[in-house]
Amino acid sequence: MFFSLKVSDSAAKSLSPHCSLNKTRRLSCARRNDSGGHDFPMAKLSTHVLDTMHGCPAAGVALELFVIEAAGPRRLVTAITNADGRTDAPLLSGDAVKKGRYRLVFKAGDYFRARGVKLPEFPFVDVVTVDFGLGEDGGSYHVPLVCTPWTYSTYRGS
Repeated sequence: MFFSLKVSDSAAKSLSPHCSLNKTRRLSCARRNDSGGHDFPMAKLSTHVLDTMHGCPAAGVALELFVIEAAGPRRLVTAITNADGRTDAPLLSGDAVKKGRYRLVFKAGDYFRARGVKLPEFPFVDVVTVDFGLGEDGGSYHVPLVCTPWTYSTYRGS
């Protein structure tokens, strides 16, 4: 289960070890139970696409997640962002979150064309590829993409 809400200063003092408070005072808690009844943080890999040209979440962006193996990339997930610019479920969760090298591929050019943006035959930002590593099994990772038809940026979010 995952949830997020804003909290007061007094509530922040009694945070569960399974919860964190980010810079905007938003509390995030992710928990699951092992067979012994112990709670521990839920492992996940998620993404979020923001369209800074229009100032909104980028709904309808096709994306793919690959794991990079010795034999080459192997596709794990194909998804399309929802109205909030996120996928409906984490790209990976639970035991599927393994340390290693990964690649996210975002079809940003197709998204901007669908929004009616006039792009040249060979757009400056078309297919955005983000190669990244997960340093631990079972971690919680968020890889957002902030983009326009002329620029993009990513970072490790929370």
